[in-house]
Amino acid sequence: MENGGRHQDSGNGGAIPGAGDDAQEMTTVDLSSSPRAPVPQHSAGRFTSRALPPIRTRESEIRQRAQNGAHDSDGDGEVFERIEQDRFKLELYRSDPLVDVRGLKSMGGQQPGMPQSPRDGEDYSMNADGPGDNPGYVSLFIETQIGKMGTLMGVFVPCFQNIMGIIYYIRFTWIIGIAGIWNSLLLVCFCALCTSLTAVSLSAIATNGAMKGGGPYYLIGRALGPEVGVSIGLCFFLGNAVAAAMYILGAVETFLDAIPGADIFQQTVTDLYVAPSPSAVPQVLKSPSIHDLQVYGLIFTAVLCAIVFGGVKTVNRVGPAFLVPVILSIFFIFIGIFTAGRYDDSLGITRLSASTLRDNWGSAYQFTNDAGIPAPTGFYWDFESLLGLFFPAVTGIMAGSNRSGSLKDTQRSIPRGTLGAIAASTTLYLVSIIMFGAVATREKLLTDRLLTATIAWPVPWVVQVAIILSTLGAALQSLTGAPRLLAAIANDDIIPVLKYFKAPDDEEPYVATVFTMIICFGCVVLGNLDLISPVTTMFFLLCYGGVNLSCFLLDLLDAPSWRPRFKFHHWSLSLLGALLCIIIMFMISWGFTIVALALAGLLYWYVSIKGKGGDWGDGFKSAYFQLALRSLRSLGATPVHPKNWYPIPLIFCKPWGILPNDVPCHPKLADFANCMKKKGRGMSIFASIVEGDYEQKAEESRVACELLSTYIEHKKCEGVAEVIVAPNIVEGFRLIVQAMGLANLKPNIVCMRYPEIWREVKGSNIPENFVSIINDCSLSNKAVVIVKGLDEWPGEFQKHYGTIDLYWIVRDGGLMLLLSQLLRAKDCFESCKIQVFCMVEEDSEADELKTDVKKFLYDLRMQAEVIVVTMKSWEDHQEDAQIAESTGRDGAMESFSRARKRIAEHGARIRTETGSSSSNPSESEIAPIAVDEQQVNKFLYTCLKLNSIIMRYSVPAAVVLVSLPPPPPHHPAYCYMEYIDLLVESVPRLLMVRGYRRDVVTIFT
Repeated sequence: MENGGRHQDSGNGGAIPGAGDDAQEMTTVDLSSSPRAPVPQHSAGRFTSRALPPIRTRESEIRQRAQNGAHDSDGDGEVFERIEQDRFKLELYRSDPLVDVRGLKSMGGQQPGMPQSPRDGEDYSMNADGPGDNPGYVSLFIETQIGKMGTLMGVFVPCFQNIMGIIYYIRFTWIIGIAGIWNSLLLVCFCALCTSLTAVSLSAIATNGAMKGGGPYYLIGRALGPEVGVSIGLCFFLGNAVAAAMYILGAVETFLDAIPGADIFQQTVTDLYVAPSPSAVPQVLKSPSIHDLQVYGLIFTAVLCAIVFGGVKTVNRVGPAFLVPVILSIFFIFIGIFTAGRYDDSLGITRLSASTLRDNWGSAYQFTNDAGIPAPTGFYWDFESLLGLFFPAVTGIMAGSNRSGSLKDTQRSIPRGTLGAIAASTTLYLVSIIMFGAVATREKLLTDRLLTATIAWPVPWVVQVAIILSTLGAALQSLTGAPRLLAAIANDDIIPVLKYFKAPDDEEPYVATVFTMIICFGCVVLGNLDLISPVTTMFFLLCYGGVNLSCFLLDLLDAPSWRPRFKFHHWSLSLLGALLCIIIMFMISWGFTIVALALAGLLYWYVSIKGKGGDWGDGFKSAYFQLALRSLRSLGATPVHPKNWYPIPLIFCKPWGILPNDVPCHPKLADFANCMKKKGRGMSIFASIVEGDYEQKAEESRVACELLSTYIEHKKCEGVAEVIVAPNIVEGFRLIVQAMGLANLKPNIVCMRYPEIWREVKGSNIPENFVSIINDCSLSNKAVVIVKGLDEWPGEFQKHYGTIDLYWIVRDGGLMLLLSQLLRAKDCFESCKIQVFCMVEEDSEADELKTDVKKFLYDLRMQAEVIVVTMKSWEDHQEDAQIAESTGRDGAMESFSRARKRIAEHGARIRTETGSSSSNPSESEIAPIAVDEQQVNKFLYTCLKLNSIIMRYSVPAAVVLVSLPPPPPHHPAYCYMEYIDLLVESVPRLLMVRGYRRDVVTIFT
């Protein structure tokens, strides 16, 4: 071990150079001075002895005999007996405040902490493979996203076609009859407000950068994270697939009404027992058989899926064939309204009349039968029920964004096309309310399900054809967008089970189309339009809420990357839109809302457990970052109150270099770190040091950090990995304790393994490093926990019984007491009882100290047995028959003699090595480190005595906690290692705890 040419880094010990005859005698130091008084040093950094009268010892004779290979056991016995007669036997802990009656009463208050320096933030590493994996990735992938569809055919037509669908033609006039004109206007405006706010949020997010395929899923996932994006995206996919079935069933129902001879099965007849006006209402109502709906629905679905299989180009070619009849039908309907004078008033159709408008202005909420005809009993329709019936009419606003992967310019087309479709359709709905309310009586509105066809000019079948084509066109848009949405989710590779649906953006997702077709077939087989409609509504509202929440989060956080081209947005509008979505969901149906939220929550849980993690730069990460910054600013650098104190352990992974390079940390060290946190909550910092030059070792440290992070994740420990490069372990540790953490989130406990192999590694600096680390922890005001017997530490599922024994010697701010409670909270130690051992010099102090400790533990809500041990001599202990012979006086004498012999041999060897290697004359003039032999003997005795007490009382203990003595000043590092070795000898699992100048527990509520 090279000590001659190196000064002690800790400032508390050093080598003994063998220069001159004066170095052959070990001199003493003045113990009357303060233990923390500064020690004078030479320019080379070595301690000097003080010119004090030496104490008469037999050290020279003992050292001479040690060099000749002999040992004076009689001399050791005299020293041992003389020390045993001293009253104060805790000599090694003399510089620390002990747990005594006076000191215990001062605990529980607050003490000022040491000032802490800030730490620079981490650099963000851009190592991802593409834009989907890393927000910092810059690529010209926009070119691969260019399609052939513009604003009109890519966004406006799909949205308008979905909004002006089946609800407008076969349900809207009936809604006007039930709700009246005023409530119908309110209903349309309420729904339009929700969709408009959602479109504003959608436009803001869509113009904040280039979009890949997936539409709202892509936007939500990149804003709220993959878990939220996938869960809402899958619900939205199901909503589109189910909506396609709803549109197809509406088309079949209209087709069978228009062509009565097309029925295959017998129609269903509904008797009308009560009607407001028998002259205007038929006595029976015929409706298509459910089997006809199923057969024709499957046929229509197959035809539409064949068109979808032809690709987007085919859909765009047939799109006008579905859209033009819709526009013409609306035109013919309004012509029919203005020419309504051709009908007889007895049919319930009047010309545009102010009196009819006044009659239909108010609402007429009432009971209806299954056919929607007023009846004394049945289903009662109110505003909330009509909201659930009408809202599917406005759920087509995402039809354009679903094709985001096939648009020429998403940032231009999505805002213009979506908002334009909403404005046009909302205007048309509002005008239609006034027109229908002024042209038909309430009875006609309630009983004629196809009033739009009845009133159309010149013949009803024009509207019936338009209804069929409109609903089939809306179904076609849903069947086109849903597979692309599923393929986009699969392409992100978050859920492995969806890998079969992957498809590039420039190719057709055939597998996803087949899967969508299967779902659509299943819903068509149900044949119930009213059952499918609420389910579809919930899925769409869930998606709309996710879009609004995404924009709200991004707008509120206002990250530097949030620069949307669409300027007409504000976080309050997005928040209002999200709240409206939730309100509408509960207004429509509590049951369906809970089912939808439960399904989304189940998908979120599945993605969190089974999904592959990815960093998409989502808003939650930004929110966490800003919340952390605000929390740090609010905490500041002031000391934390003991009630709010949390252990933040700094796990020193490889301080002694005894693990292979490919093993980042001891396997049990993470288990021990988890034991220091209540229910596993809290942050741990796993630190490791790579020795060398930073320029040469930077890549090695990065690989080591990745390996250490993998270890932390494997052990399921809440912590972060930090690897630094430093010239040596001591300098690296000083960098860590100074720079690691921010404000009050700096680590406050340093945890490391006890170097049990320090004697076996020849030429190492383990003792010097060990002492330096402990001293540096004291200087930086950090607690220390040294783990001895880490190989025997229990795993997560290993139960231990017995006791947790605390040898509470030093007032450590209650850290040892708190650690015992945290250990007992773990499953492996939950069956253990806690025993607190306190030390006294005289029996007269025992009763008073025991009473005070019990009261103190009671106020701390701790259940523990208190045992006060008197530091008796070995002769007194011999009266106890339970003590083993190995722990008696003879065994202690033997251990004491061996330790003194090792210290003497080690000092002689270092002096010899130093004398032979000192070629610099200036080094020979430096005085050696002065060590008081009497103190060495007392320290050895203290540790030996404590070890005997531990072996006497704590053999069956599951784990033992003992106060860690501080490294004595002016003592070489190897002496301190000998002291600690005597203290921990034969104890299988032991924690040496040293607190810091702060209370971590309080007796006050």
